[in-house]
Amino acid sequence: MFKVLFVCVHNSARSQMAEAFLNHLGKGLFIAESAGIEAGKLNPYVVRAMMEIGYDISGNSTNSVFDYFKQGRTYNAVIKVCDQASGQRCPIFPRTLYEQNWSLTDPSTFTGTDEEIMSQVRVVRNEVMIKIEQFIEMFKEIAAKKQFQ
Repeated sequence: MFKVLFVCVHNSARSQMAEAFLNHLGKGLFIAESAGIEAGKLNPYVVRAMMEIGYDISGNSTNSVFDYFKQGRTYNAVIKVCDQASGQRCPIFPRTLYEQNWSLTDPSTFTGTDEEIMSQVRVVRNEVMIKIEQFIEMFKEIAAKKQFQ
């Protein structure tokens, strides 16, 4: 199994969605976890948006990347989902074979009515799902090439 860690600021939204999608869509190939610079609280809009498409993350805990590091956890890949365009800093996780940066808008910054916020969260949720699907396909292509070499 290929172990993947998704990291962001508070582990309350983007990294939680990515973990849920990869564990479901990549079942049998991947084990995904998520963490943040510091553990926050699950974003209730994200919980609702994920529930809309059949993913219940309401019982998930938020985790600190530093706690994972202290526990000696290792990963084949670390994917940073911080909004780098807005200056968000993502934690670094050492001893990783592969790293990607997915600059995704932070749902905690959304404002407006309940429906306006939900609409924006759905956009990010769908973006995350597309990136996960692309990641899985990339992984399958690389694995297939290695089998024939």
